[in-house]
Amino acid sequence: QVQLVESGGGLVQPGGSLRLSCAASGDTFDRYAITWFRQAPGKEREGVACISSKYGNTYYTDSAKGRFSISRDNAKNTVYLQMNSAKPEDTAKYYCAAAPTFCTWALAVYKIWGQGAQVTVSS
Repeated sequence: QVQLVESGGGLVQPGGSLRLSCAASGDTFDRYAITWFRQAPGKEREGVACISSKYGNTYYTDSAKGRFSISRDNAKNTVYLQMNSAKPEDTAKYYCAAAPTFCTWALAVYKIWGQGAQVTVSS
């Protein structure tokens, strides 16, 4: 089974950029779709971006389209989330999750989660 560890979180100014990493170990990484979710205080966890296992197809929710970019390097067992044009409403704890299936925003599908990385957008 895959284990996930996020890194790269921190404080970023509005309009700035940040790159999160999700490093995997364990099982065959390239068999898994990887999704980034986020959860702000008092809010439900929501999907942000997903990259499929086989062809690396990418999907974004409306909040991320045009500003965020997800990519994967299977040789390094790592998925990245590049966040550009950051907004205060992007402030949340960001989690990567793995599922041996196609991309989906359904939380219940994901059984493998990282510990999360805090992102704060503030001046």
